[in-house]
Amino acid sequence: MKKIQIMILKGVNTAFRLDEKLYHCAMDITMDYIGGKWRTVILWYLKGKTMRFAEIKKHIPDITEKMLSIQLKQLEKDGLIKREMFGTKPPVRVEYSLTDFGKTLIPVLNAIAKWGRDLGESEGTLVELE
Repeated sequence: MKKIQIMILKGVNTAFRLDEKLYHCAMDITMDYIGGKWRTVILWYLKGKTMRFAEIKKHIPDITEKMLSIQLKQLEKDGLIKREMFGTKPPVRVEYSLTDFGKTLIPVLNAIAKWGRDLGESEGTLVELE
């Protein structure tokens, strides 16, 4: 039987185990938390302030409400954002913000945004929207 090579560190076949999941490399861990089309975008808008669901949706017009709800729940489950409810009777106010753990991603988010901005400026055209 052939042995699967995961990650070689100092000549030893290794992997990271985190919360009972096995990751083949450090990038695999990162992408499990922020991968997908919308997670980094949501985190980007929450990096500087607390926002309500409708505010986040307004900043990301292409995301459906269902997808936004799913992504917010997953980000909360992963410990990257916190969801706070205010009031007990409808309408209940719900706000989302980064946790301290989520804030550790700010340098990563800034680097990703800089890469995209640099590419957009060098290869794209800036257009005004109405």
